[in-house]
Amino acid sequence: MPAPSPPPQPRNPLHGLTLQAIVTALVAQYGWAGLAERIPLRCFASEPSIGSSLKFLRRTPWAREKVEGLYLFMLRDVRRTRADGPPSGSR
Repeated sequence: MPAPSPPPQPRNPLHGLTLQAIVTALVAQYGWAGLAERIPLRCFASEPSIGSSLKFLRRTPWAREKVEGLYLFMLRDVRRTRADGPPSGSR
């Protein structure tokens, strides 16, 4: 008999996302330099790559928590920017 599937988590924005997807989205938003400014880790500052970053983050729970926290902040910031809309008077 197969194992029961975990309950759905509709309120968890990280549910179903891989760490690779999170890091890729952060790099697309901030770039490697911006990511290293926000989370000062050597894997982001010195010869950064998705692979080396994932390897480090999978072995380092506190660093992964920081990356997940920045991702959640980025999501809130993007939603807030969309809700505000373009500045008035711009055409």
